[in-house]
Amino acid sequence: MLKIDNLHVSVGGAEIIRGLTLVVPAGEVHAIMGPNGSGKSTLSFALAGRETYDVTAGSATLNGESILGLKPHQRAARGLFLSFQHPMEIPGVPVMNFVRTALNAQRKASGEAEMSAAEFLKAFREKARLVGLDEEKLKRPFNVGFSGGEKKRMEMLQMAMFEPAFAVMDETDSGLDIDALKMVGDVVTSLRGPRRGFLVITHYQRLLDHIRPDRVHILVRGRIAKSGGPELALELERSGYEQFTAAA
Repeated sequence: MLKIDNLHVSVGGAEIIRGLTLVVPAGEVHAIMGPNGSGKSTLSFALAGRETYDVTAGSATLNGESILGLKPHQRAARGLFLSFQHPMEIPGVPVMNFVRTALNAQRKASGEAEMSAAEFLKAFREKARLVGLDEEKLKRPFNVGFSGGEKKRMEMLQMAMFEPAFAVMDETDSGLDIDALKMVGDVVTSLRGPRRGFLVITHYQRLLDHIRPDRVHILVRGRIAKSGGPELALELERSGYEQFTAAA
């Protein structure tokens, strides 16, 4: 599924990711945890192809195909999805128009027929109920007037609609209450399958209680410092990052 080998990423001339190696097999959910400034968001942006995030060495493949030479929309067409830590607002663009246009662009790139208006509306309403967004909110311009939690629900609505092959979730839990955390877990659970993978970036064990990751990785100073099962997150809750930062 996703294979990263000896990846190096620089931003503004400063190296942030320093030889990161990681494999997420199809059908698995992996979590990345780490202290602030360790490179978690840098990794997500580099995988998505954001400008100014320069890959200086290493490789990243999705289903055996290199994604590093592709533009962001081409990576999305291959099935890569990024849920933003800080979702943006797009004034003047209605939510449903945005999501339907993006979804049909994805389907076209995959050789699938576009979803009709009736098909889209039925699916959209179903997924909106799953993430807890009412229809009045969905008549607004994209994310305009949304609270921080509502923006994160909007990210999960898009993920549920697009059904990506591989989803990178960059601190989706930040700013969410208990009910919203459960919603994120429900969306991930609804999408889990043998041909789909997830890389979930988080600071907190509380999200992992809902998504039940297969593996947990500790990222420190641009490298994976330790990997293990879900119990590794519980170890962090008890002892913090000091042992890993000292070793790094």
